[in-house]
Amino acid sequence: MKPLHRLILLAGACLSLCSAAQAQTATSQTADTANKTAAKAVTKKAAAKAASNSQPPASSAPSAREAELMQRLDKLATEVEQLKGQVAELKQQQAQQAAAATSAPVAAAPVAVPAAAPTTATANASQAVNGAENQPAATPSEPATVLTGYGEINYNRYNKDSSRDQADMRRFVLGLQHRFDAKTKMVGELEVEHAVSSSSDVGEVEVEQAYVERQLNNQLALRAGLFLMPAGLLNENHEPTAYYGVERNFVETAIIPSTWREGGLQMVASFDNGLTLQTGLSTGFDVSKWATDDAETATSPLGSVHQELQQAHAKDPAVFAALNWRGVPGLQLGGSWFSGNGGQGQASAFGGKLRVTLWDLHARYTLGALDLSTVYARGTISGTADFNTHNLGSGPDWFPIPKSFDGAYVQAAYKVWSWDDLSLSPFVRAERYNTRKSFADIGQGLTADAAPTEQAYTLGANLNVGQGLVLKADVQRFKQNKDNNRLDLGLGWSF
Repeated sequence: MKPLHRLILLAGACLSLCSAAQAQTATSQTADTANKTAAKAVTKKAAAKAASNSQPPASSAPSAREAELMQRLDKLATEVEQLKGQVAELKQQQAQQAAAATSAPVAAAPVAVPAAAPTTATANASQAVNGAENQPAATPSEPATVLTGYGEINYNRYNKDSSRDQADMRRFVLGLQHRFDAKTKMVGELEVEHAVSSSSDVGEVEVEQAYVERQLNNQLALRAGLFLMPAGLLNENHEPTAYYGVERNFVETAIIPSTWREGGLQMVASFDNGLTLQTGLSTGFDVSKWATDDAETATSPLGSVHQELQQAHAKDPAVFAALNWRGVPGLQLGGSWFSGNGGQGQASAFGGKLRVTLWDLHARYTLGALDLSTVYARGTISGTADFNTHNLGSGPDWFPIPKSFDGAYVQAAYKVWSWDDLSLSPFVRAERYNTRKSFADIGQGLTADAAPTEQAYTLGANLNVGQGLVLKADVQRFKQNKDNNRLDLGLGWSF
């Protein structure tokens, strides 16, 4: 019951009790007058005797009923005073709330300020929703526009061929996030690779992300535009503070072509049991532009034919889905699947049967200072026999389209030291990958031989300085191509 209502009821009760008390008093006074008249009729002696022996008149002391009423009135008066205090307190709270509501719009004015530095949950396991977590709606005190970014400078020193040693501004990225309202935002990133971009340089300037997202309810969000594909552990979370080692691992660059992005529509669904689903339609690969004389195709089959929404051929949209479960603290289990026609209606596709399928399984577990992760990825391209036959070549400079390619790695890291905002985490990673695991049969003596599976081992450490800066060092050893054995040093940042 509300305090004001209780106050009204108690006031009514007080009035009723007061009326009853007055009626009782009037009755007592009438009885007292009658007693006095009767006393005059007796003799003075009898009156004196009666006066000396009798008790005081009823009117000289309150009756039991009057005493009870007085106690109840006192109790009600106390409660009324308490209710008055509560009402005054409520009025004061309402006044404070009204003042806060009046001043809130001032704090909500859009201000461009740097974003908070990524935390471990954002960097490693933003991971947490694999880049697709549903962010809470902006409160009036949050800025509407936020500047983000990351970058890395790497140094590679080769054991056998010093002419390959290099220092490189590997990438410099600036991002922008703008929230139109509590449910709608835009995310964009612009990247410069290798410091300089021109017709005579190897550098590139590219849009890495540019999409809008609308929060439909507490569980569902819809994205549209150019976005990172939900695959593996690295593709959506590829900032240098988010992974171990100077260079990104080979499985998630050679097999999964990180950083892999497509244009399209994506739905993100997050459930209370820790399950996150991402699915949608997107552009895909254009395998028809495969260059059989380009060694890049052997380094990363899909990396050489991705379109990045650059006048992308889009006759046949691709379908993708990713599922991640985080129902246990520190644990992520997931997988992804992608399938699309790589012919895209181009005459050079020879029948348009070049269907690309890529899938992966991944897991990560962090417990205290321990960080364990693993990924297996496999890709296939169907209908390659006709294409390879029409682009027949020979020798080491002929790179036909492979029928399958795959890779896997396991990694373990442990934080061995921390002081203030510094922490040191050594790690070890073992990988095996094959970008040309098998080829479609085009006849005896014509079918290309499968390449040997490469094995790479990386031993190194990350020194984290605060939450947004990392220094890295590692050594890498290769089983097949020992010319790639090297020492790597790196500097990275993210905000």
